Amino acid sequence: QGQLVESGGGLVQAGGSLRLSCAASGRTFSTYVMGWFRQAPGKEREFVAAIGWSAISTYNTDSVKGRFTISRDNAKNTVYLQMNNLKPEDTAVYYCAAGQGSHWSRPGSYDNWGQGTQVTVSS
Repeated sequence: QGQLVESGGGLVQAGGSLRLSCAASGRTFSTYVMGWFRQAPGKEREFVAAIGWSAISTYNTDSVKGRFTISRDNAKNTVYLQMNNLKPEDTAVYYCAAGQGSHWSRPGSYDNWGQGTQVTVSS
């Protein structure tokens, strides 16, 4: 089983930007769906975005529409989440996941998860 390691989280002011990275190792994830989820304290894990092997992507439009962009570099076995115009409600631990399920917004479609990276947006 492969390993996913997130990086790029941190503290940023509202309106700022961050780019999260998820580096995969131990197996090639180029044919996998790669997803980003987030979990705020006291809340359930929430789907953010996902991208297929052919770079087709989907987003939780209610939460991140027009602000977040997911991308992948299969040669580097890495997936990215560019987050712009961050809001305090984006504060959460962000998790990278890899899977082969067909329902990209559901955590059950993923069988590899990273340890998470904290994103904190101050007002």
